[in-house]
Amino acid sequence: YWLKSQQQREKSKAKITRSSRAGLLFSVGRIDRLLRKGQFADRVGAGAPVYMAAVLQYLTHEIVDIAGEVAIRSKKRRISPRHLQLAIHSDSELKKLLGGVTVSQGGVLPLNQPGLLPSKKRNGKRSSKRRIAPAPVPVK
Repeated sequence: YWLKSQQQREKSKAKITRSSRAGLLFSVGRIDRLLRKGQFADRVGAGAPVYMAAVLQYLTHEIVDIAGEVAIRSKKRRISPRHLQLAIHSDSELKKLLGGVTVSQGGVLPLNQPGLLPSKKRNGKRSSKRRIAPAPVPVK
């Protein structure tokens, strides 16, 4: 008979996802499906989607963590594409990996030219050089 009895239903194990087995938040099954569907290789090993999900989760965590700090420094509570752009370019390793990526609505990077910044004295204080206007010449 095709209907399961109450006892058989209770005995059946609950499904455990590969993501929960690996302790990941990113979907291992989805990445596995995309790897197979994408025709990247004829065969895909069992550990490949798990490893790729772990790497993607780590990179996402790093970017969002730094972008959150950038948002807090700019006194915002929500991460914007601008914060993501600044986060990527503030970290040397992320800049090397994602330096050529265009972030939509990310804006341009600030460029501070050292020659335009005020000069500092050796003890750390700004130099107080004032320009004194030339004395007015009396007109005859």
